[in-house]
This record gives sequence, structure tokens and C-alpha cells, in this order.
Amino acid sequence: MNKTKVALVTGAGQGIGKAIAIRLSKDGFAVAVVDFNGETARSTAAQINEAGGQAIALVADVSDRDQVFAAVEETTKTWGDFNVIINNAGIAPTTLIENITPEIVDKVFNINFKGVIWGIQAAVKAFKTLGHGGKIINASSQAGHVGNPELAVYSASKFAVRGLTQTAARDLAGLGITVNAYCPGIVKTPMWDEIDRQVSAAAGQPVGYGTKEFAKNITLGRLSEPEDVAACVAYLAGPDSDYMTGQALLIDGGMVFN
Repeated sequence: MNKTKVALVTGAGQGIGKAIAIRLSKDGFAVAVVDFNGETARSTAAQINEAGGQAIALVADVSDRDQVFAAVEETTKTWGDFNVIINNAGIAPTTLIENITPEIVDKVFNINFKGVIWGIQAAVKAFKTLGHGGKIINASSQAGHVGNPELAVYSASKFAVRGLTQTAARDLAGLGITVNAYCPGIVKTPMWDEIDRQVSAAAGQPVGYGTKEFAKNITLGRLSEPEDVAACVAYLAGPDSDYMTGQALLIDGGMVFN
């Protein structure tokens, strides 16, 4: 009998993170649903538990190192094991080059970049304590492969995650830990709605304009559903990707070709 594997997903209260948590539960993982919004975290966990899965909801702000470590420790204590962390939480404010402030740079990097570092560190600590390897999966973006207009700080943070993923893969391979990233394109989530609102407003256009402009670049001609991204993450979290590390998989409908 295989022991249930344990995964933790940050930013799992809504959007891509929620879809990842639900998909991993379907794949047989016990899932810690982590979000800074306790209400949405509890809602996702309840949905998983009602469907017959195993989930707990934990509140953590990923920019706070201690909170990330506490969430991983709580997860390990709950199920007696820890196998996969998905550092998914992120924010994407529109940042026109002339208007970038120190505050917005700090906020985006504290969550999108430092949050991933703390997740990696907390996972490594847990894997070492448990005496086995594991999988670390980070959220980058197609904007981490190609700079996106009006998203300078977000794009920079996602490029940084891609670099961090490569270095961590090299540094942690000896511990039996793989480190990969996934790079979504335009996904129908509350976060994208907000980007569309800001980009459309900046262009003096009605809501939906930004989405239409960005969508022109999608080869498959449709926006992504969160489940499309979750399927890619499920592959990275499962045994089929055991021989892959240091990669940043584009799951963007063909916006960026490498």
C-alpha cells in the first residue's frame, strides 16, 4: 500500500493555486491549502474534503519567512510526511516604467521572489528532517521568459524565480530534491481580471481591452483555464517528472516559444 504523499500549495485560496490544490487531491495527495486569506483557504480545503480528499487550510503571508516555515511544519506534523511544495502565491500590479516606486518593487519581490526562497528553505528543512528527497515547484510565468509590457516589476520577479529555480536545482540535487517551475500565460483568474482592468484603464479603453490585446499573442487562440496550468503542475509533482530538474515549463497556449 502506497503511503499518501503530502503537498503544500501557497496562494491556494483562489485562481491557479486553488486549481492546483484540487488537482493534486484528485491525484491522491493530502494537501495543505495555504493563503494569506483564511476565508478562501478554508473554502478550497472544504471543497477538497467534501469531495473525499484530505486537506487542511493554513493562513500564511509568504513574504514572512517564519510564517512559511510554520506552515510547512504544521503540514508535516498533520500527516507525518512532506513531499512536494508548490510556491504559487504571487501578485501582478501594473507598473509603468516611469511610475515604479520603491514600495511596489519591495512588495512584488517580497511575495513573488522572497516568498519562493522561504518556501524552498522550509521544504529543504522538512525533507532533511524526514530523511528523504522531494519536489520543489515554483511559479514563474511566460513573463519570466519574455518581458511583458506594463508589467516590468512582475516580469523581473518571474525572471528572478526562473534563475533561482536553476540554481536551486543544481544546489539541491545531491539531497534527492528536484526543483522546477511552471510558466503560465493568461489565465482566467481574479488576478488576471485585475491586470486587465489596469491595462485597459491605462489605455483609456473599456474593461476587456487589455485581455484582447494580450490574447492576440496566444497561438491556441484562447485564454487558459486554471485547470490547464494545474495539469502541468500535476506532472511536475508526480513521478513522471523524476528525471527533470532546473526547468521552467511554459504552459501558455503558445505565447512564447523556446
